[in-house]
Amino acid sequence: MKKLLVILMVTLAILSMAKVKIQFWHAMGGWRIDLLKSMANEFMKLHPDIEVDVQYTGSYHDTLNKLIAAVKAGNPPDVVQIYDIGTQVMIDGGIAVPIQDLIDKDKSFDIGNFLDQVLNYYRVNGKLYSMPFNSSNPILYYNKTLFKKAGLDPNHPPRTFKELLEYAKKLTIKDKDGNIVQAGITWPLHSWFFEQFMAVQNAPLVDNNNGRTGRPTKAVFDNEAGRRFFRLWYELSKNGWMINTKREDWTGARQLFGSQKVAMLISSTSDVALMMKLAKENGFELGTAFLPRPEGAKRGGVAIGGGSLWIIAGHPKEETEAAWEFVKFMASPEQQIKWHEGTGYFPIRKDAVEMLMNQGYYAKYPHHLTALLQLLLSEQTYNTRGAIIGAFPEVRQIVETAVEKMLNGEMTPDDALAWAQAQATKAIQDYNELYAH
Repeated sequence: MKKLLVILMVTLAILSMAKVKIQFWHAMGGWRIDLLKSMANEFMKLHPDIEVDVQYTGSYHDTLNKLIAAVKAGNPPDVVQIYDIGTQVMIDGGIAVPIQDLIDKDKSFDIGNFLDQVLNYYRVNGKLYSMPFNSSNPILYYNKTLFKKAGLDPNHPPRTFKELLEYAKKLTIKDKDGNIVQAGITWPLHSWFFEQFMAVQNAPLVDNNNGRTGRPTKAVFDNEAGRRFFRLWYELSKNGWMINTKREDWTGARQLFGSQKVAMLISSTSDVALMMKLAKENGFELGTAFLPRPEGAKRGGVAIGGGSLWIIAGHPKEETEAAWEFVKFMASPEQQIKWHEGTGYFPIRKDAVEMLMNQGYYAKYPHHLTALLQLLLSEQTYNTRGAIIGAFPEVRQIVETAVEKMLNGEMTPDDALAWAQAQATKAIQDYNELYAH
């Protein structure tokens, strides 16, 4: 019996030693933490020789900073989720195995199954550096119940800036002392919305075709498209038709909408599942729509938001191979459907969309279709592919500071935008001094 026990223990030890262990860092908070763990568990059942240690590492910004620190310390993860605007920093750092290199070696992998609109963002100079995973763009969520109460057609959401102002005014309710009981709209105080409304108007953020045909040297968003959006934001806020959140307070904006303190919300498509839940819990009918655009503006579209999966270089060959298997699994049609249904991030693959259509999913959940259609109907230009900027995190902070200066009355919308462009150009040039040589 003792001999059998020893043999069993030795066998188990050998089996555990044979397992390849990889670490996966991600930036998905809330209920998404458990969802990602369940996806990793499913992968491990299919690949019993691979163990995946899934770790939530804070916000996108925190995760990128932790990755940089881990690389310097010599203990980086194998796979890490990095937000879209970290793309150029990751390329310049030279710390990742380009996904394109792995695709070229793996004849079983067909990149043709992926949506071009998604690949167009993550391809830089014709090369795919990371695997698209959680892709989103902003849409307009609106409370159909409050629309009806205000005498507005619940099936006609605002399609232009002019209509947005008119609707926000009608949906705003103040008490006898002038305090806002219900406002027309909110969105998080975040630069992402400025970037998206520039893309909606087919306008660039930086030179060299939004950084797509050469490293950008300056910001170019102080133009009519930029001024239209800053003026819209200012007018909504000045009149009390919009409630502004603290900087980058996504939760605050969602809560304002869920509690019916505001009638409209512009937020990420990744919130679709949550918004459906909040509408049901709070007893109102939910509507979703494309982003409104200014009258007479060029038609553009939305740019990809969200993040992608990067395989970090410098690990043993067997770990890199295991990481590639894991990344492929996370981008498979079945997992993309699971992720889409559980969050609202849209599927990044054509075959996943086809499967959902055949199942009647979008007929049952039309709000998920809104997000996908807005992307598919977007014009594909350098401007709607999204900007590639090494100093993108700094540029975002600058734009958000400019918005705060405008809302606090320190600057006019036009002056705030001009200030942001000058500061963003300096940040871009400072970055180029470090990395462009």
